[in-house]
Amino acid sequence: MNDQPLKKPDLDSKRLYLCVPARPDIEHFISECIRGGVDLVQLREKQLEALQLINYARKAVKVCHDMGIQFIMNDRPDIALEVEADGVHVGQDDVPPELARKILGQSAIIGRSTHAHQELRKSLAEPVDYISAGPVVPTPTKPGREGTGIDYAAYTNSQSPRPVFVTGGVTPETIPSLVKVGIKHFVVVRYITLATDPYRASRNLTEAIEQALNENTG
Repeated sequence: MNDQPLKKPDLDSKRLYLCVPARPDIEHFISECIRGGVDLVQLREKQLEALQLINYARKAVKVCHDMGIQFIMNDRPDIALEVEADGVHVGQDDVPPELARKILGQSAIIGRSTHAHQELRKSLAEPVDYISAGPVVPTPTKPGREGTGIDYAAYTNSQSPRPVFVTGGVTPETIPSLVKVGIKHFVVVRYITLATDPYRASRNLTEAIEQALNENTG
């Protein structure tokens, strides 16, 4: 088994990015999601102490690497370094991307959340590999934050030279309208994490993305 970080991927080829909290079945859950089509995984957990978070992250990174998928840590470049993650995703109130880059090095994947035009403009000068835009609609995973709407996602996609991953309310039903405005990369949380069958939920999203992209280019 290979426990070393995988080669930095072509993020433009990534379509379905799972953001998962710590959960007792995390290894089996992530495995089922990857089988269903998830091609990038992030552990996002705001409630645990560092040692508990490291324990979950070690389990998650092993499954991801064993199945050939990159693993991203949310917020914590220090923990990402400790568990040999492939990178870190930072929000507007987290460690600056410049510091994350110093900690993890040039080969790491650094992601950046944006929710507004000024944050997008700032991110264009930051040492990041991808940008997330959203949430398009309000979501319980980001309590108190209003939805940015589809127009912000479309604008971000038109302005960023890096891949743009859209967050908030991603379902098979909403994917076609997002693809129509140019979106090709999707972050999903609840549609999969609340599903009784994570494999089927992941497969549903993957098939919806493939169909929408084919129709949009056909």
